[in-house]
Amino acid sequence: MHYPIGLLFDLLASSSALPWNIIVHFKSFPEKDLLHCPSKDAIEAHFMSCVKEADALKHKSQVINEMQKKDHKQLWMGLQNDRFDQFWAINRKLMEYPAEENGFRYIPFRIYQTTTERPFIQKLFRPMAADGQLHTLGDLLKEVCPSAIAPEDGEKKNQVMIHGIEPMLETPLQWLSEHLSYPDNFLHISIIPQPTD
Repeated sequence: MHYPIGLLFDLLASSSALPWNIIVHFKSFPEKDLLHCPSKDAIEAHFMSCVKEADALKHKSQVINEMQKKDHKQLWMGLQNDRFDQFWAINRKLMEYPAEENGFRYIPFRIYQTTTERPFIQKLFRPMAADGQLHTLGDLLKEVCPSAIAPEDGEKKNQVMIHGIEPMLETPLQWLSEHLSYPDNFLHISIIPQPTD
C-alpha cells in the first residue's frame, strides 16, 4: 500500500515477462511484511502526507499551503478515479517554479535497493550545483549511493530504474523530477542487480 505499483515492479519483477502476474491472498495477511490498510481514508492521508513532504522540499510548503481543501480533494479524486486532467490541473502547480530559481529548492527523491535492509535512502539534494551547473542523476548517485555506479574501467553491476526504464546518468535531475516523478511528487529510483541474461 505504501509503495507505488510501478516501484514494486521495478524492484521485484522488471526482468519478468509482461503482463506482470500478481497473486492476491485473502487469508493469513503477512503483518510482519506489509502495513495493514485500515481504510481508504488511511491511503488518502498517506498520499497527501507524501505530497506535502515533497512540496516542503521543492517549495518550502508554499504551494500546498496556498491550496484550498477542495484542491487537495481534487488531487486525490483525480488519482483515485484515474482522471488525468482532474489530477494534473492541481498537480501542475506543484511542478512549477519561478523562472529566476531555475528549479526546485531540493529534489524529492527516494532510492530503493534490493540488496540492503534499509527501506530507502532520502537526503537533501539540490538540482543545481554551486557553480550553476545542473546536477544529473549520476551526480546524485555518486553522492548518495556510489555503489550503484560502475567504475569507469569496471563492469556494470547494477541497473538504475525509474518507471521501468533505465535513464542515462547524464540526465538532469530537475528534468527527471518534473517528468518522471510519481503522483506523490517523489522521484522513486530503484537500484537492482544487473540481469545476467
